[in-house]
Amino acid sequence: MTTQDANDLYGIEKLAALEAKARAMGGEKKIAKQHEKGLLTVRERIERLLDPGTFDEQGMLAHSDIPEVREKTPADGKVLGYGEIDKRRVFVSGDDVTVLAGAGGRKGVEKLIRNAHLAALRGYPCIHLGDGGGARLPDIMGSVGMMSMTYPIKGPCRDRRVPLITTIMGECYGGPTWEASVSDIVIQVKGSVMAVAAPSILEVATGECPDKEDLGGWQLHAEVTGQVDLFAENDDHCLELVRKVLSYLPNNSDERPPVTSCPEPENKRLDHIFDLVPANPRKTYDMHKVIEMIADRDSMLELKPYYDGSLITCLARLDGHVVGFLANNPACIAGAMGPGACEKAVSFICLCDSFHIPMIFLHDTPGFLVGKAAEERKMPLKIMTFIEALHKSTVPRISVIIRKSYGMAHCNMSGGNMQNEQLLAWPTADISFMDPHVAVNVAFGRKMKGMEDADAMKKLMLAELTKGSGPWDAAGQNLIDKIIHPEDTRMELVRTLRRTRGPSDKHAMSERLLAGWPRMF
Repeated sequence: MTTQDANDLYGIEKLAALEAKARAMGGEKKIAKQHEKGLLTVRERIERLLDPGTFDEQGMLAHSDIPEVREKTPADGKVLGYGEIDKRRVFVSGDDVTVLAGAGGRKGVEKLIRNAHLAALRGYPCIHLGDGGGARLPDIMGSVGMMSMTYPIKGPCRDRRVPLITTIMGECYGGPTWEASVSDIVIQVKGSVMAVAAPSILEVATGECPDKEDLGGWQLHAEVTGQVDLFAENDDHCLELVRKVLSYLPNNSDERPPVTSCPEPENKRLDHIFDLVPANPRKTYDMHKVIEMIADRDSMLELKPYYDGSLITCLARLDGHVVGFLANNPACIAGAMGPGACEKAVSFICLCDSFHIPMIFLHDTPGFLVGKAAEERKMPLKIMTFIEALHKSTVPRISVIIRKSYGMAHCNMSGGNMQNEQLLAWPTADISFMDPHVAVNVAFGRKMKGMEDADAMKKLMLAELTKGSGPWDAAGQNLIDKIIHPEDTRMELVRTLRRTRGPSDKHAMSERLLAGWPRMF
């Protein structure tokens, strides 16, 4: 039998033609339009994200079940399959904006949900590259359309069985936005948009005519909503961040995060810590620099960096092992945590606890932000939800009280009575209900008004209150495990973390009680 006979008999030529058509996506003109914007196509993105030659596409020959657009919907606008990143198998999917603007069709969405569900069951991280509108109107209109395309109540990654990373790389409405809202990590390219509905729909439905950036641009999500974790300058930077994020996370909830070699010795001291952190509690400093000094070199990856900077949430490595830092930042409103900080904390605690990442809390806060604006954003509820997340977390937690640790914020930063693996304090630790200066004025300010010796009495009371807020009495009552030399902070943390791992890795595994919590609240 000749090769031509075999091709005719077994349909080889037809298969090749259909595959070529799928790879051509929406055609040369639409591909060129994407390139003119400085953006990659979905197939180019997948190729650059994965290790070369590892992509195994699923559902390539799918197309719309609506006859009129069958020939215009290669792969039905969704490209997906398995591949490898740094030799780790992953599932990746992406919206094809060259096919009907990336809007979701019934068959494309169906194959995406099915394959993502299978990937999660098998324990492979899931990555979605978002670049498309919501559902196609012909597919979703009417009772059959609506009921056949409803969002599944049991999605593929609701229990954080595997890491779910979503990127926003173009104008994303509907589907990609829903993906991002339930993802563990969201990365947005500057210039892209993430919103529920497009401006054209809003104009018809509500009369609003918002600018795309105002509706869902990166600055909105960075500073106002907090729904995005990381921001990229362009497509290549975004894909680089995906690979970096994955390096901190396990493949699935049955494994611990990857371990790398540590560039620094266990007994490394923080030789310049006194140049960085002032002993005077009224002077500010940048806590980022403290974390960088403690963590393994160049390992810090901050999440939500522009959202309520009073609290830093970041992944890092210590002794080669992945850890999560929650740290007050005195450089931002003196480290007073607001509603946004509480949201950041809960989201981060859920991430760490679901994927067996020990948490390190660095205290330096005068308490929670108070005032009308905070109350309007449900401050009491935010604070107590933060506490509830802490109570349910079961990964090892270590707290270090650097300077101030006042009021309810002391508890929320995993302070006393929070069942820490270890509670450490610097000699500069200042622990109390509130700043002694404020306490004196609240308790005695009016009574002292007009008294001749008021200033002397205030100084006396302040000295007494300040003396009691140091770490010494608490350590004497065994409420603090250890008062440490600031230069030994890294060494003490490494020692404690090594103990938490025990004879086997299972000792450091979380019970995952937070795996079903919403990503934001």
